Amino acid sequence: MLDASRPVYMDYHATTPVDERVVRAMLPYFTDVFANAASVDHEAGAQANAAVEAARDHVARLLGARSDEIVFTSGATEADNLAILGATEKLADKGNHVITTVAEHKAVLDACKHLERLGKRVTYLPVDAYGRVNLDELREAITNETVLISIMAANNEIGTVAPLAEIGAIARERGVLFHTDATQAVGYIDIDVVKQHIDLLSLSAHKFYGPKGVGALYVRKRGKRVRLAPQLHGGGHERGMRSGTLNVPGIVGLGAAADIARKEREALAARLRHLRDRLWHALQAAVPGVELNGHPTERLPHNLSVFIPGVESRSLLVQTKRDVALSTGSACTTASVEPSHVLLALGFGENRAHQSVRFGLGRGTTEAEVDFVAARVADAAARLRQLVAS
Repeated sequence: MLDASRPVYMDYHATTPVDERVVRAMLPYFTDVFANAASVDHEAGAQANAAVEAARDHVARLLGARSDEIVFTSGATEADNLAILGATEKLADKGNHVITTVAEHKAVLDACKHLERLGKRVTYLPVDAYGRVNLDELREAITNETVLISIMAANNEIGTVAPLAEIGAIARERGVLFHTDATQAVGYIDIDVVKQHIDLLSLSAHKFYGPKGVGALYVRKRGKRVRLAPQLHGGGHERGMRSGTLNVPGIVGLGAAADIARKEREALAARLRHLRDRLWHALQAAVPGVELNGHPTERLPHNLSVFIPGVESRSLLVQTKRDVALSTGSACTTASVEPSHVLLALGFGENRAHQSVRFGLGRGTTEAEVDFVAARVADAAARLRQLVAS
């Protein structure tokens, strides 16, 4: 049964609801175990610190990392900035060149633009029509001055998954650090920082049913240790890499969400993939000319980005907003009326960028909701096309 009192939520890439189990885990740390985790000289502080370290272990296990390789942040944007700015500052004596792609999240692209203002050189590699970087072009872009490659694990708009192990192997072979923004990937696809040769990885709790305002950066410690220049100063928390009083309730929530994701990821991914495919088939049957954005198989299980020719996406969202919560793309750039830089990067032009919609499915999505959304979008698309034609 559908809940007619509110729109069907299909914007799980923007954020997810906090899992009730995560909320229960967090609650004691707001009121009962409220001490500062750095105040380990007394029992209350030691209890808070123990909770932080338990959460650190849960995040590490989700990534195939060690607990001492996890640095807590306020979210993936801060983690991206710490990774990119911190690594390039620390390695300034080795080189001043960074490689990324034109389809990255704004947190990465804007950090790279800042590097350029500081006099660093950044290469923005193109992506193919599916949103993937050419590995030969990546190899050719590496110079003796290259210190960092930053390529996202899975695209937040079109869902395409990057060949992380291959990219990591290239970086490792050339002695270059590999950072990946895995914000959309963690909790949905298999991530193993060792097998995939990842040196730095960013994530955010609220993308996989944890609280907003907390995230983490994996910083490789095994082998040749990765060192970062801190971007926040004042107290030397998190092994000197991220100063500031730790958000104990948020960190506990991140740890609980990571533990749940590790145990339930495969089953969740299979269910979401089934629902995603059901939605895609329904749209194909009901919306003439609809096309898929992104890779047909190497994609996130809960993502569906589609191009609906002749239908302006924002008009479609206005037509359906009472019934369905959808998005045209990244929630971090919704204030802009410019076409999505990701969709433009695929090489299809502004028309396709302005006529594409993103569906993000989640734990709460049902088959009934999928069927309703497909029918509602098909009806709205038909009416909008009719208006244009008249």
